[in-house]
Amino acid sequence: MRVSEYAPGVPCWVDLGSPDVEAAKAFYSALFGWVAQPSPPEAGGYTIFHLGDSPVAAVGPLTNEGQPPTWSWYAATPDADEVARRVEASGGKVLVAPFDVLDAGRMAVFLDAGGTPFSIWQAGTFAGAQVVTEPGAVSWNELMTRDPEAATEFYGRVLGWAPKVNANPDMPYTEFQVDGRSVAGMMPMIGEAWPADLPDHWMIYFGVADCDASCEQVRSLGGSVSVPPTDVPGVGRFAVVADPTGAFFSVIALVG
Repeated sequence: MRVSEYAPGVPCWVDLGSPDVEAAKAFYSALFGWVAQPSPPEAGGYTIFHLGDSPVAAVGPLTNEGQPPTWSWYAATPDADEVARRVEASGGKVLVAPFDVLDAGRMAVFLDAGGTPFSIWQAGTFAGAQVVTEPGAVSWNELMTRDPEAATEFYGRVLGWAPKVNANPDMPYTEFQVDGRSVAGMMPMIGEAWPADLPDHWMIYFGVADCDASCEQVRSLGGSVSVPPTDVPGVGRFAVVADPTGAFFSVIALVG
């Protein structure tokens, strides 16, 4: 699906902080068919991936020693400074205060009330990903948390998200909505399936045409598969994987 602009609160961009940018370029280009566009020197190594002629994601070097390689996501906003105020008022923390990224836009990085990082993007000349929910593009963002009630309250106050909770008590799941459209999900980490030391985290899903084939390709490129291909009735087939440096993400072949 082509996208030219994003409503406030809607996830609009993802990027990877990697200890080996060149290796990440090679891995993701081979896996998703992305083309890494050269970045100007003032971008500090930040490189945008294109799917065809459309920007879909980016990679940049890690900024702090000991920082793990991680995929991050950004929510669109017309006012990054106002979101920063809401974060602090709602029990979150400002990790990186709002700042301008050349003329592309204005961004900030936060921790939510449970300590999970997320970012926001106030568009300038750059709105965000131009393709979503297709093979090779971001298809979904999902929060795994031990306190879904607190997360629902936090993101409602900060991003204006409204919760839509399914009616299955055996598998509770929340879809966060903006203007009646689901834009992200949330799953409680309940039960023995979740290691006790696993912190709250966001998972980013990228679309693929064939989940099983993509997992084999991940392995052949030096990555790993931590959750094998699994069917979600009515949704698609997904797997949790990691690139060669250990950055986790998911691949999903959506139905329909």
